[in-house]
Amino acid sequence: MSRPNHLRGQTSPYLLQHLYNPVDWYPWGPEALDRARGKDRPIFLSIGYAACHWCHVMERESFEDDEIAEFLNRHFVAIKVDREERPDVDEIYMNAVQLMTGAGGWPLSAFLTPDREPFYAGTYFPPRDRHGQPGFLSVLRGIRQAWDESRDEVLRSAGRLTEQLGLIAHGAGGEAPGRTVDQHDQMLAVADLARRFEPRWGGFGGAPKFPPDGAIALLLLEHARSGEKTPLGMAERTLDAMALGGMYDQVGGGFARYSVDERWLVPHFEKMLYNQALLVPLYVDAWKFLRKPLYRDVVAQTLDFVRREMTDAEGGFHSSLDADSEGEEGRFYVWTPREVREVLGTEEGDLFCEVYSITDAGNFEGRNIPNLLGGPLEEQARERGLDRGELRDRMSAARAGLLDARERRVRPGTDDKVLTAWNGLMISAFAGAFQVFGRDEDLRSARGAADFVLSRLMDGDRLQVSYRAGQVRLNAYLDDYAFLVRSLIDLYEACFDPDYLWTAQRLARSIVEHFEDRETGGFFFVSDDHEALLTRNRSQHDGALPSGAGVAVEAMARLALQLDDDPFRAVADKALEAYGPTVARSPSAFASMLVAADFVRGPVVELAIAGRPEHPLTREMLAVAHGEYRPRLALAVGAPGTAGGELALLAGKQARDGRPTAYVCRDYACRSPVTDPEALARQLSGV
Repeated sequence: MSRPNHLRGQTSPYLLQHLYNPVDWYPWGPEALDRARGKDRPIFLSIGYAACHWCHVMERESFEDDEIAEFLNRHFVAIKVDREERPDVDEIYMNAVQLMTGAGGWPLSAFLTPDREPFYAGTYFPPRDRHGQPGFLSVLRGIRQAWDESRDEVLRSAGRLTEQLGLIAHGAGGEAPGRTVDQHDQMLAVADLARRFEPRWGGFGGAPKFPPDGAIALLLLEHARSGEKTPLGMAERTLDAMALGGMYDQVGGGFARYSVDERWLVPHFEKMLYNQALLVPLYVDAWKFLRKPLYRDVVAQTLDFVRREMTDAEGGFHSSLDADSEGEEGRFYVWTPREVREVLGTEEGDLFCEVYSITDAGNFEGRNIPNLLGGPLEEQARERGLDRGELRDRMSAARAGLLDARERRVRPGTDDKVLTAWNGLMISAFAGAFQVFGRDEDLRSARGAADFVLSRLMDGDRLQVSYRAGQVRLNAYLDDYAFLVRSLIDLYEACFDPDYLWTAQRLARSIVEHFEDRETGGFFFVSDDHEALLTRNRSQHDGALPSGAGVAVEAMARLALQLDDDPFRAVADKALEAYGPTVARSPSAFASMLVAADFVRGPVVELAIAGRPEHPLTREMLAVAHGEYRPRLALAVGAPGTAGGELALLAGKQARDGRPTAYVCRDYACRSPVTDPEALARQLSGV
């Protein structure tokens, strides 16, 4: 084994995977950048993440190769970055890769001047030339030759590219505001989605298919607004196909990062926390429209998976599970008919193989990814003349047996760092599922993670990015603040502990102080006291994650209602005006901003229940409120005279005859108070 390189002392599992490479890796920071300047060497920047299959391939092929490592160490300064800890660095150089190549992905491989300006970039390179593709060693030699012999041209090219990156970073701030994000943008976005919709298997476009969480959220919102069935139909087809395919883990619950085919059958097997966090709320919301048992099952199984396999002993949520096990992609998750029968016995094993399409031929490298593309359990029960409940119970027992057997296999690696932003998303998912389905364990998971993040990753009114092995790291980004603030509002509206709202208010003020673009409105991705980078990018469109800017606008608008805080409302309005021209050019890329704008436009239903949250009647009225899709609902519950009862929405609200009493209001103008859940349902249906 090689001696450890300069990654010693890092906490990122991804960086530590490279600790003993013969490449002399440095983490991103002053030591590496000073060395590049002092030695007058170009920088080789490699960005990836722990669950990335092709990152592992490039490590085995190139970064463990002694000849390649020796050349890198002699002529370059090699810097390794975990994109999940440093999305600020990743975004800048991913923009560069896309400008230079027209595509992007990980591993990201970029070559920079000592002043951090990029001049050449790509993604995965094989170690040696093959099939017309230059090998990594050839690329290194070519870059070194250009650096030595054509330095002036390299620097001019880097300067031109950096100017372009600066224009991208400025984003919406480059245009005069003049229009706000409006309902017309939402309608145009939905029309664009309809044009790109793939009706047979759902989703938008061909393979590979990533879960279109933002698109589905928009479709559900548009269906609620217009009453048109087409948006709901597109959402339903996509949600069904994802839940029935192999991208969903039919044995253990949870979603893989994406499907490599158009049918959602063959996943790229890595499991990311954020996918679970973004998909669960969609199935919860779609259940409110369609009441499909499949959706409720997906929610419960996915949350159980996160609790079982991605939860820290202290309550926080881990980042990801690797795609590979025993050096093979997907090995942990696939089955042969013989393996199934060995676990379940012949009769139940044969039935499971029939129901979940497991054959001797296999559907993935001679083995099988279980799936329900042959039809959901209800359909298959009818075809077999079985009672639906009987088939459901038998398959539930079979899945439990296979899950137990699977746990005895060699597990994929777990990236056990706790990221503030992703935990915020997952807290919202658990809290929202509890509101609708009422599983107490889901609320406990949400509160446990929130309390963990607030105790470990919050210092005063500021956040940090990552926790692992007792260490916290890095000044937090807009996503960390925005996602956590929204999750604390969601958590308040699930358990009604007002401390979560007060904390959300403090963190929202930090967003305004440190991230807002005071000149034009909107938000930067990094704070005003962040380390100096090549550019200071604005938060703009959605990507794999929703835009921090869109989520921040939503959170500000919701806090403004909960706390009667006009400055938060003004920040949200100004941001929507700032982003208006950019959103108008490509509305479907801004789903989170469109959702936020819908809440800001209103009308918002304000529901205040004067009474104790734990009272059975309170819970009955909450079930009424959460049983239907209400994206513009602000909810407060508290007993008069308590800290929770002093919130703005509860001001002046009294319980009648000692019973929890509901007040349905708009703009603080309220209907007659009611103490009967059916009367509350009638009032809510009329607003």
